Amino acid sequence: MSDIKQSAEDLAILEQLNLDYNDADQASDAKRFSELLAEDFVVQTPGVTRNREEYLEYIAKPRPFKDLALRESRIRILGDVALIHGRATYTMVADGTEQEALYTDVYQKREGTWVCVSACAIAPGA
Repeated sequence: MSDIKQSAEDLAILEQLNLDYNDADQASDAKRFSELLAEDFVVQTPGVTRNREEYLEYIAKPRPFKDLALRESRIRILGDVALIHGRATYTMVADGTEQEALYTDVYQKREGTWVCVSACAIAPGA
């Protein structure tokens, strides 16, 4: 398979994984996250670092926001690692304020499958 074809295929897969990640976040879908996250996954959000198990527990709880919408994303494939830089907006349930989050998710291709190994979000209220 040519590098160009592989890159286009990987790009399409990563675009879908990014959408799935955001959809699972809004839906508190810990089951879908368990399929997306590597066993050694680590996430950082303002003030806290969580491992995979801690994050799955956290994500299973009702989300404090609604109307999560992906506004832009940029995917950079660097061999068997990919970085997804994105911007999303959402509305806080408690007071109706609109917020914006910036995030970087790191994926690695392991045994032919892309898995999220790390995430970092600058996200007030999330």
